[in-house]
Amino acid sequence: MLRSRLACGQFVSEPEIYGRTFLGQRLEIWLPPSESVRTLVFAGIHGEEPETSVVLSRSLRALAEPLERCAVVVAANPDGLIRGTRGNARGVDLNRNFPTRDWQPDPVTHRWVVEEPSEVVLSTGEAPGSEPETQALVALVEKLEPSRVIAMHAPLACIDDPEASPEAHWLGEQAQLPVVSGVGYLTQGSFGTWCAERQLPVITYEFPRKSVEQLVLDHLPALTQVLSGSWPFD
Repeated sequence: MLRSRLACGQFVSEPEIYGRTFLGQRLEIWLPPSESVRTLVFAGIHGEEPETSVVLSRSLRALAEPLERCAVVVAANPDGLIRGTRGNARGVDLNRNFPTRDWQPDPVTHRWVVEEPSEVVLSTGEAPGSEPETQALVALVEKLEPSRVIAMHAPLACIDDPEASPEAHWLGEQAQLPVVSGVGYLTQGSFGTWCAERQLPVITYEFPRKSVEQLVLDHLPALTQVLSGSWPFD
């Protein structure tokens, strides 16, 4: 259920703290009153994808009722979001730092702007799971034991789900995005790989490159259904 005026923008509940960043910032999570979580949605693990956090925050603040069977992390990498960097404050790509069997110690490169040949080099961490943000998200998932996770990213414009689940197809239809089974490159040490090793379904929701306001218009209806538990899968 949406508020009659989305501009009022008030959170319907206060977040809990599930950890701290390298610089000591709070890692916040909004939980349903029942504390029974079927879906965990998080955004902002890459600090240079702020649109994911903005749209998820707007969706959360558009709810007129508390969350239902869904937990929300608006910013999984607040230090990176503040700095506008893909990695955390130590220059680590958190989405290559999870303690997976395929974690690699070598730096990874990321093309900053798709059309430009320049690349940013990032660390994968001193060891698997070395970063406090990674450790906190791992502990959170293990504590909540959700049935599925939706990870918000940009700007590949797709719904990535290796299992091609009904949930992924529903999101694809709602968002008018294609459902794919991979993004075309290796993601060793990623959150998705860590979850796959535990047989926890993960859907990567990749926004297209559009203005934030257009992304809100395009994706808020589907996301509010997920957060309120009114989509067909809860």
